[in-house]
Amino acid sequence: MSYSFEYIDIILLAMIAGFIFLRLRGILGKKTGYEEDISSSFPHEVAETKSNPTLNSDTFDDAAKSDFLKGAKIAYESIITNFSKGDLKSIKNLLDKNVYEQFDEAIKDKKSKNLISETTFIGINSAEIREQNQNKNMFEVTVEFVSEIISCIKDKDDKIISGDSERVKKVHDIWKFSKDSRSKNPNWLLIDTQA
Repeated sequence: MSYSFEYIDIILLAMIAGFIFLRLRGILGKKTGYEEDISSSFPHEVAETKSNPTLNSDTFDDAAKSDFLKGAKIAYESIITNFSKGDLKSIKNLLDKNVYEQFDEAIKDKKSKNLISETTFIGINSAEIREQNQNKNMFEVTVEFVSEIISCIKDKDDKIISGDSERVKKVHDIWKFSKDSRSKNPNWLLIDTQA
């Protein structure tokens, strides 16, 4: 008696599998041999498109400025927070060699004095392009950031020696970014900072 239930289960599963196969065949279709070769449907020679035009004052239009500012805001927050943590590896690809060395020196100086920097990034109130110019192949953009940050510096005994761990302060920064106008790399480098 128990064997008959096993056969019924097998038959039932076979019927379900057959039903699923027929439904898939109806939805996806079947190859009849008369399909057009997809490689011949598209031209083999694609016309050259200017997907990455050379960056200059003419191509740095409103849309390009908007995209740039979105990226600049992300870079600003990332640089501020990683610098305060003493983690330059995460942001090395965003920093010019000279800026990287200045940041590295500042971090080493804090460590040598047993100082701990604590920063909480609240947000960016505004970011505006103040200046843009081209110096040979290098395109430079100066941005003024207004942000809100909670920051303080503590000594080895966890005593605050500057700043305030509970007060939000408004920070005005002017940063200059640079990019090789011929480069396909989307990253801009921070080349100068002013507070």
